[in-house]
Amino acid sequence: AIGRVCDTCESLVTREEVLRDLVPALFKALEQEPRVAFNACWALSSLVKAAYQISKDQGTDETGEPETYVLSPVFEEMVKRLIITTDRADAGENNLRISGYEALMELIKNSPKDCYLYIQRTTLDVLQRLQRVLGIEDNAISTSDRSQLRDLQSLLCATLQSVLRKIRKEDAGQISDSVMSALLHIMQRCSNGHDAGGVMEDALMAVSTLIEVMGVNFAKYMEQFKPFLFNALRTHEEHQICQAAIGVISDLCHAFEDKIAPLMDDMVSLLLQILQDANVKHAVKPHALGCFGDIAIALGPNYNRYLNYTVEYLMNAVNAAQITNPDDLEQVEYVESLRDNCISGFTGIVQAMRSSQEGLQQLIPVVPQMVKLIAMVAESGNLSSDDLQGTTCGLVGDLIDVLGKDILPLLDTPAINGLLQRCRRSKVQKAKSLGVWASRELSHLKRQANAV
Repeated sequence: AIGRVCDTCESLVTREEVLRDLVPALFKALEQEPRVAFNACWALSSLVKAAYQISKDQGTDETGEPETYVLSPVFEEMVKRLIITTDRADAGENNLRISGYEALMELIKNSPKDCYLYIQRTTLDVLQRLQRVLGIEDNAISTSDRSQLRDLQSLLCATLQSVLRKIRKEDAGQISDSVMSALLHIMQRCSNGHDAGGVMEDALMAVSTLIEVMGVNFAKYMEQFKPFLFNALRTHEEHQICQAAIGVISDLCHAFEDKIAPLMDDMVSLLLQILQDANVKHAVKPHALGCFGDIAIALGPNYNRYLNYTVEYLMNAVNAAQITNPDDLEQVEYVESLRDNCISGFTGIVQAMRSSQEGLQQLIPVVPQMVKLIAMVAESGNLSSDDLQGTTCGLVGDLIDVLGKDILPLLDTPAINGLLQRCRRSKVQKAKSLGVWASRELSHLKRQANAV
């Protein structure tokens, strides 16, 4: 009940006079039977989200983080209590351990600047726990023990992601060696056949977060990490691992930009193998297609060496992205993902090839397929999400910006004008902004054409 109140009555539960009684009561509840402690974890999660949102609403700087909030005086104690809860002997009952770590992740995610010191300490504590669990697993004999330890590794990897997202770039170097050492240790075990609980996926997602924090400085780990990444990309039957590995490629492209080039032959080859494999789960392939856009943006005009190969698969996907039964929600969702990632792929390619005359010449034969995809989204109306319609408007604007009046006859159609109008009226800010921008570009192009 308290959790629901925290969810719905933010301003009430974050009053100091209420918190004076509420926080000690929740701490006491964490010590009670697992069922009660589980609910206390949920209530704490709701409470920290409410406190953080109210503080944000009162104003932040350019980082988007508030300086402080009403829970700052008890933040350290909340961390300690939740960690103690995850260590309880009966934490395996009623999903208490999972709930405790989830509450800890919410606490970290919703922490203001004046709690940063505690975030740093929590990072070190999570790392020590991960290293300790890895040591214990060496001596675990029973299948049950190993399974529980792998579940704990997954939780710790997820918690590690939360703290890494809060670590400042200037501090990342102090902990990155220890973080990467633990993650490589996990990946080595998984490659030896010890992954029964999806730990490899969680480790890859933690690596992704470390790449985001470190940027190009992550390069010092690539020699050790590359074999595990490439092996994960070959693990077609484990679709979640494969998908997480594709996400890592995207993060590397954002972080390394053109410095990723020496790895690209292998990466593109592995992505093409995923697309060629008829047995790969449907959900994975759209992400491989979208990844081409990230690679293109990273490489710029040097993407031309991969253009023909990747465009062929994007064009095949466009032809396959057909909704034959609007009542089949699974099909609609898959086609949405396929179209969204094809739009991302084409958008990256347009941005990469626009900087040279040679690149533009290579791009022109592909334009009809891009317009075909834009028309599909436009004609599907509200079957397509606002997000997809918005990114499609972005591609419309990019094509106008790059190709000028030559593209006007292809884009000035009732369906595409309808798409732009829907996005201009969208309640999703990004879709609205892209719709307004693309509409202005199209109007400007029409005025130019009429003036000639």
